[in-house]
Amino acid sequence: MDTQDTGSPGTPPQAAPPEQGQRDHQPEQGQQPQQAPAEQPAIVPEPVDAGTGRRARRRGRTALLIAVAAVVGIAGGTAVGYGIQAEREPTPLPVLIQAGLTYPAKPLPADARPVPLSADEDHQVKTDGDLRKLLLSKPSGARKGVSCPDNGWMNPVSYAEMYRDEGYMLEFMMESDLRRVACASWEQGEYKSTFIQLVQFRTAADANVHATGQLRYVAGEDESSDSGDPLKGSGNGRYAASKLKKEPGYLQMYRARAVFQRGNVMVDIYVFDTKRISKNEIRTLAERQLERL
Repeated sequence: MDTQDTGSPGTPPQAAPPEQGQRDHQPEQGQQPQQAPAEQPAIVPEPVDAGTGRRARRRGRTALLIAVAAVVGIAGGTAVGYGIQAEREPTPLPVLIQAGLTYPAKPLPADARPVPLSADEDHQVKTDGDLRKLLLSKPSGARKGVSCPDNGWMNPVSYAEMYRDEGYMLEFMMESDLRRVACASWEQGEYKSTFIQLVQFRTAADANVHATGQLRYVAGEDESSDSGDPLKGSGNGRYAASKLKKEPGYLQMYRARAVFQRGNVMVDIYVFDTKRISKNEIRTLAERQLERL
């Protein structure tokens, strides 16, 4: 039986010859084929309410109208209110209770001016001068100490090196607007040494912050709730005497310390010795220094 070959895999089937009608409609050479007309977009009917048969309203139009009306109303009300307020007469302010706080048109004569405070009455006059002159002098028979430079001034770096975290202390001094540090030191006997620092800031507030922070260490090397005994006449001053931790290979050391603030100056006093130091000694030393400020 003869069978027609339908094509093997990889061999496309042979296309049948075009019919006569199809051959008549083939475009001639150089003639553009006719294009099918573009499809018209479908017209979507507007939604109709099934209950009333009316066209449903589009959502969002009402909300937009309300928002526009609110904005216009606020703007219009503000403009009208401003215009009404501008046309009103200004309301006079009440009279000051202290009516005498007025400045004279001309300077007062010399005999009517108040007498300026003396250096003994104005603490700032004292501390604006040479701060080293306000330090206690070393006692008779005492030797000059090595804790303070010969010129009596400590730079911020040297001052910060006295603390455990010298980097933090130096940054704190710079941020607190440190002005200068005056110091004095002397030695007595074999191991006893005294060291006094006058740490001056630009403002009394910064001096108070530094003094408050150091008052927590008056009674010992570590921060303690024992802030020592109050120093009379200083406001926030404290003093204490303590026994330091003994390091291997070193003698047992004792320490007394006093901290207080006067104006923009923070005062820090140390006494070290291998013998116990009495509270009366450090208190007397602090009171003498306080009197000079």
